[in-house]
Order: sequence, then structure tokens, then C-alpha cells
Amino acid sequence: MKKIVLAYSGGLDTTYCLFYLKKIKNMDVYPIMIDTYGISTKNIECIKKNLLQLDIKNFKCLNLLNQYYKYFIKYLIYGNVLKNNTYPLSVSAERTIQAIAIAQYTKSINAEYVAHGSTGAGNDQVRFDMIFNILIPNIKIITPIRDNKITREEEIEFLKKYNIHMDFSKSKYSVNKGIWGNSIGGSETLNSYQYLSEEAFQKVTYNNKKRIKISFRKGEICGLNDKFDNPVNIIKYIEEIGTNFGIGRDIHVGDTILGIKGRIGIEIAAPIIIIKSHHALEKHILSKWQLYWKDTLSIWYGNQLHEGNVLDPAMRDIESFFENTQFNVTGDVYISLYPYRFVIEGIKSDYDLMSFQSNVYGEINNSWSSNDIKGFIKIMGMSNYIYHCKNELNDNNYLKKFNDLI
Repeated sequence: MKKIVLAYSGGLDTTYCLFYLKKIKNMDVYPIMIDTYGISTKNIECIKKNLLQLDIKNFKCLNLLNQYYKYFIKYLIYGNVLKNNTYPLSVSAERTIQAIAIAQYTKSINAEYVAHGSTGAGNDQVRFDMIFNILIPNIKIITPIRDNKITREEEIEFLKKYNIHMDFSKSKYSVNKGIWGNSIGGSETLNSYQYLSEEAFQKVTYNNKKRIKISFRKGEICGLNDKFDNPVNIIKYIEEIGTNFGIGRDIHVGDTILGIKGRIGIEIAAPIIIIKSHHALEKHILSKWQLYWKDTLSIWYGNQLHEGNVLDPAMRDIESFFENTQFNVTGDVYISLYPYRFVIEGIKSDYDLMSFQSNVYGEINNSWSSNDIKGFIKIMGMSNYIYHCKNELNDNNYLKKFNDLI
């Protein structure tokens, strides 16, 4: 039998793929699940038991939460990456690390084929295929749902023929859970004007103000309310608190890899609180041009990651730049949480450039004289002064724009 690795999630699509490859293609299927959320041991054992009952013996689950943070989330925080100022690239980053891990696993067991359950209409097929083509170019990719253009109903009928009785009823909302946020699809996201209903989101249980403190060390989250832990656990703590306030609910609208517009609900309490807190700390610590180039490169970095181009060597160069900017990004950020919103109150840091004692913006200057500042202002405007002097009588004189002010 030919050996094939299947990217497995346990849902309808990948369960269909599993039995199609086993029963129709007569292949030796190695389903692998990549945990980027924190699946409980109990759930994993349940999945193993169900697969054994279905005569699937080669199931593997890899918990890659720490690696997911180390290789992806950390740089999304360093870069304050929010695609279209909204989306923290939750699914984009997840699929990318999953594809890389699956490629490595496929190579390690000398499989001849690799498969995933993507349709022909989404972004994930691009991310999986592109990474497989680069990392395991001699391994053939099989995508049963995309290749057969099969519908959900046809998948269910196929599984029933093999007495596979699982709850494949389609819920009102399709939710992809991950440690770096959830994405939510429903009928409302298929149009341009509806917002998701309350039932699409997790329940709000807090209705009072709560003040928290997030600590950063060299750009990495290291503490919450003076309790220090590894970044993955702190993300989980912040997610739990923020979600209970209903923070991070939004709808992301953007350009898909395929060139069409897409709309998806998101629930990103931890990512939005952490990124905004980190950015607030940076604005006090980094120089003007560090902030400028970080903003510029973050957009490009986010787009490349979104489109599955994480293996481009330029991505490592940008990550090196991001990392270098974090040397002094150490301090505490104070945040007030309210139902459905939060406020960054301020920061404390030994590297706060605003605390330089010689000057206070709009109040005190001890570093220059009155004549110094007059000369600075004159030189600052000199190039424009020369331009307008030489073009005073020119029909293209841009000053004519303001002729109607008096």
C-alpha cells in the first residue's frame, strides 16, 4: 500500500478525505493533527479511540503551541501586525506552521504522498500547496475535495456508506479556534452589510471595569499583574479575561490570495490587547525612524505571511530587524478593560524617552535657546520658501489653492 500523510482536523472534510484515501484509493493513511490551540489530553485520547475503531492506527498529534509562539506569534507582536488594521493573521499563521510540520513529518516517515482537505475556493490550499512544493517537491499532493469538486452533502452520504456515524450537522457558525484568535464564518459574513449575532461569539460574563498590567521584557510578554510565566500561558490568561469582557469582536474584510474580497468574523481578545499594549510601549521607547520602518515593514510582512510566503528569505531579514528593535522594549503597560472595549492608560519603563528631564513637550525646554529654535524653524522651511519665491508668478503656483481664504 502507498503511504500518505493527511493533514487531519477531525471535521467532516478531513474525515471524508481519510476514508476516501483508505477505501477508494487503497492507501495507507497517516493522519496527523497539529495542535495550535491546546487540545486536551482527553480529547486527543477520544480521537485516537474513534480512529482505532475505524481501523486507523497511525494517528499522530503534535502539540506545537510553544513553537507556534516562537516562530510566528512572537514576530507578529514585535511587528504589531494587524492586517488591514484589524486581523492578527490567526488562521494564516496557524496554517503555515501546520503545513511546515506536516511536510517535515511526511519526509521523516518516507511517505510517497501528502493530502489536505482544502476546497478549491479558499486561501488554505495555497498555503499548504506552496509550502509542500518547496519543502517536499518530490511528494505528490492529493486534495480529494478540491480534485473531486465534492459537496458537503456528498461527503456525508459517502461516509454513511461506510457506517461512519459522527455528528456532522452543520452549525449556524463555523469557528476556527486558535491561541492567537478565533475566526467565525456564518451567513452574515457572506454579504457586505450584516454583523454577526451575539450567539456567534463566546458569552460575556464581566460587566465591571477591570485594570490589568502586562509586563514586557525585550518585546516579549512575560507577566500579567506581576505573575510571571511563559508567553503561551500569559496569552491564554489574557484571552480568557478579555473574552469574558467581549473584547476583540470584529469583522475583517480583506483581499484573499485568489484575488477576491473576503469577509470573516474574528474574536481576538488576547492579540488585540497584547499588540496595542506592545505598540504603546514601543512609542515611548523607540526612535522616530525605528517606528516608521517597523510600520512600513509590518504591512509587507503581514501580507507575505497571509499569502503563504513565509519561506521567502526576506521574511527572516525582517524578523531580524524586528528582533533588533526590541532590545530596550521592556516595561509595564496599564490597561483598563470594560465590556466590549479597553483603554491603554499608560506605561512605565526605564527606557521611556519621554522621561528625559531636560524638556517637557509644550511646557519646558532646557536644551535650546529662543534663538536656536528660531533658526531651526527658518532652516526647516527653507526649501519650501525657495520654491515658492521662484514660482510666485508661475501658473502652477500651488499657493493659489488658498486664495479664497480671505
